[in-house]
Amino acid sequence: MSSGSDPQRRRNPRGEGGRLREDIVASAAALLDQSGESGAVTLRAIARSLGIAAPSIYRHFDSHAAIMFAVVEKAFSELESELRSAVEAAGEEPRDQLLATCHAYLRFATEHPGPYRAMFGGVWIPELDETITEEALRELGATAMGMLKTLLQRCVEAGVSTSRDPDADAIALWLGLHGVAHQRSATRVFPGPEGIENRIITALAHLN
Repeated sequence: MSSGSDPQRRRNPRGEGGRLREDIVASAAALLDQSGESGAVTLRAIARSLGIAAPSIYRHFDSHAAIMFAVVEKAFSELESELRSAVEAAGEEPRDQLLATCHAYLRFATEHPGPYRAMFGGVWIPELDETITEEALRELGATAMGMLKTLLQRCVEAGVSTSRDPDADAIALWLGLHGVAHQRSATRVFPGPEGIENRIITALAHLN
């Protein structure tokens, strides 16, 4: 990224306007990661980091909310990618896959506190309109939640979970993970013994 004293960014070649859109989202995500505050993600700050004129951002985004929504979409995509990688690296046992996925979720929250809090309303609560709807917001986390439900169902089928309602228990599991992630980001001293996350995962997923 360019600093504020760098010359203005060269115009993208014809047909590569999409690259600037991606750069805008990446810059906004970096600002959010660095500051932890959505207020730091301004058109001026983004333009300065990219070496472009602020009005050129409006060719791709018509509002701050639209930029933040794109940042959150990107964060969910990255989370889903990390969860899939955790499953692939965990081997063939459903229990190991579920545990690896839960720990990958917590690791993502720790490594990306700003975007994580924006994903779940901690630093950015959008006003709903014709583009940012309740349905659109629900869809953001649908894939990650679907992965948890599928993995928990596999644990039940493998006999390593006694859950009688994997869909509902997967939601409870996510709420437990989110609680751990939130507390770790909100306090310097995390309460509970070392490995408390494993106790929470085991209990909420009804693992044997």
